[in-house]
Amino acid sequence: MSTRREFITLLGGAAAAWPLVAGAQQPGRMRRIGFLRVGEPPAAFIDGFRRGLHEVGLVEGRDFVIEFALPQNAAQVPGAAVELVRRRVDILLASGTPSVLPARNAAGHIPVVFVATFDPVATGLVASLARPGGNITGMTSISGDVIAKRLQLVTELIPNAARIAILVRETSPTASQYVRESEAAARDMGIALQIENARDASDLDAMFLAVNAASVLLVADDAEFTAHRAELARLGIKNRMPIVSGLKEMVEAGGLMAYGGSFSELYRRAASHVHKILQGMSPADLPVEQATKFELVLNLKTAKVLGIEVPSTLLARADEVIE
Repeated sequence: MSTRREFITLLGGAAAAWPLVAGAQQPGRMRRIGFLRVGEPPAAFIDGFRRGLHEVGLVEGRDFVIEFALPQNAAQVPGAAVELVRRRVDILLASGTPSVLPARNAAGHIPVVFVATFDPVATGLVASLARPGGNITGMTSISGDVIAKRLQLVTELIPNAARIAILVRETSPTASQYVRESEAAARDMGIALQIENARDASDLDAMFLAVNAASVLLVADDAEFTAHRAELARLGIKNRMPIVSGLKEMVEAGGLMAYGGSFSELYRRAASHVHKILQGMSPADLPVEQATKFELVLNLKTAKVLGIEVPSTLLARADEVIE
C-alpha cells in the first residue's frame, strides 16, 4: 500500500483504539506507529524506516502498522498531530523539523521519536543529547560543522560566487539557529550572504525574484521545502539559479549539489529507538543520536543545463553523481 493510500485510510477510515502499555511488547499485539510529516516522505526515508523495523524482527501487518498524517504545509501539522493522538497510536514519529514541536505538544503520554535537522538541546527540546529527559528523543543531522562544510563545497563548485542566498522558512523553530550558524561560517570564509525568509512553499516564485542577484541558492533543510523539491528544482533551472541543499533527494529532483547526513540511514536508526520504546524503554533514557554517514551528491545533468563545469576534484569526492 502506498503512503498516499495509507494517509487516505488514516483520514477517512475508522481506526481501532490501542492503549499504550508499558513493559515488554506483547506477542501478537499490533502496534500503531503514527508518522507525521509535511507532504509525502521521500521513498528513501520510509524505506529506511521500514528496513530498520524489519532488522529488529518486526513484520508490518503482523507486529505493527504505520498510520500516516501528511498535511500539505507546516501550518496544518499541529492539527494532524492531534488527529494521530486521537486515534491512540502507540508512538509518534515526527518526520522533519516542522513536525517535532507539534508532535511533542500533542502527544501527552505518547512517546515521540523525531528525525530532524536541528539542535534539540539549543531549542530546549531535550535536556541533553545523552539524557534527553521527558517523553521525546530521536535523530538529528545538522551542526555548525555541516553548514560550514556545505558553504565550503559551494565555493569549490562555483569559485566566483559573489553572493550566496540562503532560503529559510520564517516560522521554522530552527531558522534563527540555521542563519546564525551560516553567518558565522560565511564570515570565516569571507562569503557574502543574503537571507531570504519564505512563509511557506507558496512564496517560491517571489523568492526567486528576490534572490536573482545571488550566484547560488542554498536551501535550508526543512520538510516543507523537501515536499516541494521538484518545484524548487524547476524554478532553479528556469531562473538559472544553482540550488544546493543538505538532501540527496533534492539533487535527485534536479538540484545541483547536496551535502549532509544520510536520511535513509537516520530513519533506519530511528526504527531501533521506536522498537526499544515499544518494548518498554523510556525516551528519557534513549540518547539523541547524530548523523554518522554523510553524503556528497552532484547532478551533472543540472550542471550542464546551467553551464557549470564541476571540478574533477569535487567529482572524485562525490558519493553519488547523477548523469
